[in-house]
Amino acid sequence: MRMSRLLGSLAVAGLVAGIVMAFGVAPREVTQGNVQRIMYLHVPSVWVAYLAFVVVFVASIGYLAKRADAADWIAHASAEVGVLFTAVTIASGSIWGKPTWGTWWTWDARLTSVAILFVMYLGYLLLRGMIEDRERAARYSAVLGIIAALDLPLIHFSVYWWRTLHLPPSIVKPGAATMPPVILAALLVNFAAFTLLYAYFVVTRVRLLRREAEAMA
Repeated sequence: MRMSRLLGSLAVAGLVAGIVMAFGVAPREVTQGNVQRIMYLHVPSVWVAYLAFVVVFVASIGYLAKRADAADWIAHASAEVGVLFTAVTIASGSIWGKPTWGTWWTWDARLTSVAILFVMYLGYLLLRGMIEDRERAARYSAVLGIIAALDLPLIHFSVYWWRTLHLPPSIVKPGAATMPPVILAALLVNFAAFTLLYAYFVVTRVRLLRREAEAMA
């Protein structure tokens, strides 16, 4: 409980700092104007979705190896948070894309692979809800969680392998970041804030899942 409260407080402080950096410190982008500020929501949401599904991948392997309930709870909680932030990623990207590209959505390689990821992890959550036996649901979900995570490298490298509307990464790439330091600083503050928010959601959800398991035992 103390850990959850601490993470919640840090996440709120981080989000406030992120808003101040995004709207009060970072300058207006010359080409795109104020619409570029959606980046401070969109890019950290992508990061959290990546992080969440990597955690699902690792925790699922851990569950299959040792059948530890804690690993299953972490995978379950992280998948729920990952689906939430993938939805935020898609929505914010569409809002950003309309004035920038002239369309809300296009089936290019990056967007299509993200949509596939979203659908696969929705299926992961549906699979858990459809199977009454908890151990069997955890086992099947772990397998799907591992398979679905294989889409992450496809998403990241799609801008290199195919022609897409997305530009290559500005941060997660070899060499230095290709953006002004003040914009990078604002983005990194929001990265930290969203990571804390992710941790808060997962810790809180794991605690609830543990209580549900104890009540059913």
